Amino acid sequence: MVSKFTYSSLLTCFWGISSLLAQNLIHNPSFEEFEACPERLGNFENDVILWTTPTEGSTDYFNGCSTIMGTPENFNGTQPADFGNGYAGLYLYAPNDYREYIQASLRQTLEKGKTYQVSFYVSLAERSDFAVKDFGVLFSSDKLNLQIKKELSRMQRYKIAGNNYNFMEIGYTNFYKDTRDWVLVSTRFEAKGTENYMIIGNFKHNAGTRKFKTKKGAKQGAYYYVDMVALKPVQSQDSEKKSPSGAEVVVENYELDKIHVFKNVLFNFDEFELLDSAKADVRRIYDYLVDNESLRIKVDGHTDNIGTESYNQELSDRRSFAVAQYLIDLGLSKDRISWKGHGGLSPIASNDNEEGRQQNRRVAFVISKMEEF
Repeated sequence: MVSKFTYSSLLTCFWGISSLLAQNLIHNPSFEEFEACPERLGNFENDVILWTTPTEGSTDYFNGCSTIMGTPENFNGTQPADFGNGYAGLYLYAPNDYREYIQASLRQTLEKGKTYQVSFYVSLAERSDFAVKDFGVLFSSDKLNLQIKKELSRMQRYKIAGNNYNFMEIGYTNFYKDTRDWVLVSTRFEAKGTENYMIIGNFKHNAGTRKFKTKKGAKQGAYYYVDMVALKPVQSQDSEKKSPSGAEVVVENYELDKIHVFKNVLFNFDEFELLDSAKADVRRIYDYLVDNESLRIKVDGHTDNIGTESYNQELSDRRSFAVAQYLIDLGLSKDRISWKGHGGLSPIASNDNEEGRQQNRRVAFVISKMEEF
């Protein structure tokens, strides 16, 4: 049986642009097409069309059609399916180096020297004892099928003669432990021209895994839900942002719907002009938003407590607008930006000294999905 949500209708519904169908090189990107409604644990490879598991780890498939392996409630917590009815579930960290992975066959071999962007959404299951700080993405020329349940290490991979690999690791900022929202993970890379399959998971053993303990007395693992996997070619004019071919990539992502402060967007007293150091900081956010077209940004300006409330309100408005205008000048669409000043009502440091006042003369931002604004 196949889900009533087809691949093309899902993309049309949630991305709004049918051309994305041709761009995304991943079949069945949000696990909506299935052989059978999931009825037991560890049956991902048999349930989901055009996806497999490269090891004997028992990856799970969840779908709203099921009472046993359903959504939003399941054995590891509660997580609504934002991109249809189904998603994958897998352990990225567990006792005795136990691991689970998901493996996709690509629509075509990647072109050597061309830049691509890989992205997917993750959410940490509520019953996880740990959270991991990195996700690994491995491309291979041949399909992997190893009789192991531990980490798919470099040693294990290179036991297979003739298989070619391209590996990258995507690091988090502070949102790797989010159990409520779907968090976007993405990076760019340069293809070697041998990539036919893609695997997502944790490729390190326990001792080498960067992790965070979410509960006292933690003994179990880090279980993540994964959804909406995409692999797309990047336009040639943006190729200067790609990573070197074959190099391990670690990139920073931003937690959705949370407040972040521009590290270098600080203002001189009574001024709202962006400094060169501030512009570099804003450009990094611009690049991130260009890479992730389904997101938008809200900019919030702040002042210290010197001056009247009405004056500081106007000054903070101008500071937030200065950042928003620079994003627009760089090329970001106006309908993906909003801005607002808050005066000196929300200090993050003491206003009793210059160092604290300078920290309060800041601009913060929130990145969210387009439909949430």
